[in-house]
Amino acid sequence: MRLASRFGRGSNLIYSNSALADDEIRAVAPSIFAEAAHESRSGRYTYIPTIDVLRGLRKEGFQPFMACQTRVRDSGKREHTKHMLRLRHAGQIVGREVNEIILLNSHDGTSSYQMLAGMFRFVCHNGMICGEVQNDIRVRHNGDVVGEVIEGAFRVLDSFEAITEQREAMQGLALNDGEQAAFARAALQLKYDEVTAPITEDQILMPRRIEDRSNDMWRTFNRVQENLLKGGLRGRNASGRTTTTRPVNGIDQSVKLNRALWVLAEEMRKLKA
Repeated sequence: MRLASRFGRGSNLIYSNSALADDEIRAVAPSIFAEAAHESRSGRYTYIPTIDVLRGLRKEGFQPFMACQTRVRDSGKREHTKHMLRLRHAGQIVGREVNEIILLNSHDGTSSYQMLAGMFRFVCHNGMICGEVQNDIRVRHNGDVVGEVIEGAFRVLDSFEAITEQREAMQGLALNDGEQAAFARAALQLKYDEVTAPITEDQILMPRRIEDRSNDMWRTFNRVQENLLKGGLRGRNASGRTTTTRPVNGIDQSVKLNRALWVLAEEMRKLKA
């Protein structure tokens, strides 16, 4: 069974509650199966298809549950553009919150192999990317790429114990109304930077389900993260016109905002503790 997606036909993203097959991945992220590097790469560039890396990871017990690639205007780069896989290891497939390894790569020189620690929250089908406690692994396109990526995946896997401790500490930390508003205000600054935010702190603190109606740090973080990433909130832009916030679909934007929000939540937890 595939989870409902807002992307529809022509999507560049698929996620599922069961491991994805190659044909399903290829339909939305053909760059994972590129047969050669982009023509812009020099002879020093070691080309290893992401699908070969994925096959190596599968042999070690990792399975993909989400795949996507960036949208490009240049059709000549569609088969080589940046892509992302979210994988879970055997024994960590199901649960209320599931640890994941996020694998990023491209075949046009815009990205090395990069692995991050992530978390998938089943209550809202919204993936989180954790902050700076984990091993972030980067593997250049030279040498034994497959072996280095597999070794890096296990190093990221080892970091999940610390991440679980952070999550549990956030769950046990209550925030008053002023502290929740301060967190939301900082999160809006992360998302909109120097642009006036079209929405308010109260809007991104609003729970979308009963399970999130709590004042602890973890659920405050989850409400803010989901509202900022999924969009759909009505507000007013700098000129006063009514607008609706857009979802964050881009790989780079999603990774950057996800990680920044996690770090913000963890730093606030440390201050409160």
